Amino acid sequence: MERTYKTQMDAARQGIITPEMEKVAEKELRTPEEIRQWVAEGKVAIPANVRHIALDPNGVGSMLKTKINVNLGISRDCKDYDVEMKKVMSAVDLGAEAIMDLSSHGNTQPFRQKLTSECPAMIGTVPVYDSVIHYQRDLGTLTAKDFIDVIRLHAEDGVDFVTLHCGITRKTIEQIRKGSRKMNIVSRGGSLVFAWMSMTGEENPFYEYYDDILDICREYDVTISLGDACRPGCLADATDGAQIEELLRLGELTERAWKKDVQVMVEGPGHVPMDQIAANMKVQQTICHGAPFYVLGPLVTDIAPGYDHITAAIGGAMAAAAGAAFLCYVTPAEHLALPDVEDTHQGIIASKIAAHAADIAKGIPGARDRDDRMAEARKKLDCDAQYAEALDPERAKAIRDSRLPEDDHSDTCSMCGKFCAVRSMNKALAGEMIDIL
Repeated sequence: MERTYKTQMDAARQGIITPEMEKVAEKELRTPEEIRQWVAEGKVAIPANVRHIALDPNGVGSMLKTKINVNLGISRDCKDYDVEMKKVMSAVDLGAEAIMDLSSHGNTQPFRQKLTSECPAMIGTVPVYDSVIHYQRDLGTLTAKDFIDVIRLHAEDGVDFVTLHCGITRKTIEQIRKGSRKMNIVSRGGSLVFAWMSMTGEENPFYEYYDDILDICREYDVTISLGDACRPGCLADATDGAQIEELLRLGELTERAWKKDVQVMVEGPGHVPMDQIAANMKVQQTICHGAPFYVLGPLVTDIAPGYDHITAAIGGAMAAAAGAAFLCYVTPAEHLALPDVEDTHQGIIASKIAAHAADIAKGIPGARDRDDRMAEARKKLDCDAQYAEALDPERAKAIRDSRLPEDDHSDTCSMCGKFCAVRSMNKALAGEMIDIL
């Protein structure tokens, strides 16, 4: 049956419930009509490129389960696509809803096409990265048309969402040069756009030709993830003038996209002290009219290299509880190196913990069901049932099996042995003798 709509938002505004909306409603324990209404309003995005044939669609919005994005891709120093594909499949198995291909070396298109033909997760990219690689020319020699053509290429390849740093302009250059930021611009894409404007003297092409970009996104139903080029890269820069001014512009760009039925997510910080996280979420929701908020972390301290998956999980839980819809994972290798398979694993689990904790706090339908089943399993001292509910069952089983008690371990572990409170209570309530020695 031929589609009578161009995008999920277009369908929603026509009163049409798409197959993608039906699937999201089923996953979220919501009605299809609720999903349709939120998509129509822009409060929920369903990134679903018409050419992503392997997609298992998900909705992104603060009233839905918090989603996780995993950044992957090769670089000049780590260029094994087989390893990256292993990370992709591991991430999907662990429950990541999105994969962002940030490859910055070699022929990137075959890997991107492999993702959209085989991976069920949402696929995102940052086209400005790929522009230099695609054309094999230095940044300053590229034209605005070159950048726009790469966006079309990614759309044709089936990418579901693209991060575009549309919110910085020529004015931002002077603002950064005359400002007092400790870290300037730490966004890789934002720095490339800033550098291109500085070298050419031209306006940001993603801002100047935004309407042309919207036409491409509407044609393929690509969601725009409005990148925060001025996100804070350290606590000292959090919630400063550059960040907020860019956010104001992103709010305007959100409305312009919605007028063309193009779905939008808005990206956010970055490094933010704990006491500023809720305020950042509230400001974004107000300025960007409730569009889904997609945050990197945020990291709540700057001094934990090697453990930034933990600093990000703390901030991510707080951000999602306060309204963020989408968490970009952070690994132990953040600020240090390209993450390996184990780094990726740890980063995903930390982000999943943060997302799940926030969903419980927000009262998302069904969010606490696994926790309640875990409590029942622990009460019964049923290890297998506990593993079934665990976010990382293999690790849980490996830890227990590596440190079993010397005595009968059917109902104890090496932490408490027969002093186990649960065991003692079960026996006491059953009128049984509590044997400890």
